[in-house]
Amino acid sequence: MIPPINLYYWPTPNGWKISVALEEMGLPYTTHLINIGKGDQFAPAFLEIAPNNRMPAIVDPDGPDGAPVSVFESGAILQYLARKTGRFGGTTPREQIAVEQWLMWQMGGLGPMAGQAHHFLKFAKEDVPYAKDRYRAETARLYGVLDRQLAKHEFVAGDFVSIADFSIWGWASLWEGQQQTLEDKPHMARWLDQMGAREGVKRGRALFAELRKS
Repeated sequence: MIPPINLYYWPTPNGWKISVALEEMGLPYTTHLINIGKGDQFAPAFLEIAPNNRMPAIVDPDGPDGAPVSVFESGAILQYLARKTGRFGGTTPREQIAVEQWLMWQMGGLGPMAGQAHHFLKFAKEDVPYAKDRYRAETARLYGVLDRQLAKHEFVAGDFVSIADFSIWGWASLWEGQQQTLEDKPHMARWLDQMGAREGVKRGRALFAELRKS
């Protein structure tokens, strides 16, 4: 039997990336909740797993050469799981390049920008109009990039589902909270529905969903 992967998680877009991937890949896992509202991410024991004090993280008892390994940073975890299973990472060098560049696009662009938009538009204690306008506009630009890509392909990296889709979908599914519109992004809207209908995505998104605050 495959020993379960230990998933350190909280129900956020970053956490969903890994819960969705694990469900889609059919890998057994045990969930360890990291309540970021209470500061669990700063516990010394978690620091040993995730030096940057951020979830998600995993510990795989069956790592390379059969030895345990811990992995932090959601993009690195997705790449590790794709290599481990041989799934969702692309099957040819060109497909792998496409997956990697769109994964990096999410990690370096959409995730940080949409996250800042969420923060300043919904949670900031002070009203900062400049920040609101900046991050709302940059998120809109990035969704335009995504929509144009999806006009050419069924999924983000091509005509196959990949870890790039898993990384982007969680953030993109929260477009309303980022004060965005889908009226001019029909291809993104189609993709959001298509991804959201997948059973693995549903299960990954539902993991401890009751703990997510409105």
